[in-house]
Amino acid sequence: MYRQVPNLITLGRLLLTGLFFVAINRHVGLDGICFWMWLCFALFVLAGLSDILDGYLARSWKVESAFGRVVDPFADKILICGAFIFFSSRNFIAPHLLLLAQADTVTKVTGVAPWMAVVLVAREFLITGIRGLAESRGIDFRAQWTGKIKMLAQSIAVGAVLGSLATSFRDGGFHPVMWIVITRDIFIWLTLGATVASALEYVHRARRIMEA
Repeated sequence: MYRQVPNLITLGRLLLTGLFFVAINRHVGLDGICFWMWLCFALFVLAGLSDILDGYLARSWKVESAFGRVVDPFADKILICGAFIFFSSRNFIAPHLLLLAQADTVTKVTGVAPWMAVVLVAREFLITGIRGLAESRGIDFRAQWTGKIKMLAQSIAVGAVLGSLATSFRDGGFHPVMWIVITRDIFIWLTLGATVASALEYVHRARRIMEA
């Protein structure tokens, strides 16, 4: 039975991911946004901790499975990419409540522009294709340190965006805390850099392996 514990934790993370998107999709008044963003933050942290735990247990108990190798990264990609897509959506946080007319209102509120979400999603499609091709030829193409740094940066960036939203909506309006916003923006750009660097590293590695 213990052999299934990591997989059960992974399934639990999928459930947390679903709850995360239910919560983040709530369109409420300005006074209610803080509650839902803090709830999203808590769900996101729990999902992140479960990701660390299931991987640790699978390696420690030597019970890594095909299920885990497929579903674990799938859950990660859905959570991170989905969050960035929501952050860049025109309808996110019910922008009409902000009484701002600018077309880039949501980008100003979350710090995430649509093209940033495209970069993250494009990287995942690229690496999934490369990994599938490599493994179809019997080549082990596991995640490298650049991929792990990318995942860490993305996780911190999502948490920073949620934290900035949870602390910005108060007193019936949008009042961002500047040091939190600056921290958020730094991690968003670090995420983009790590994402691009990881993609380039994987492409270079795939080319080297397949030409060998």
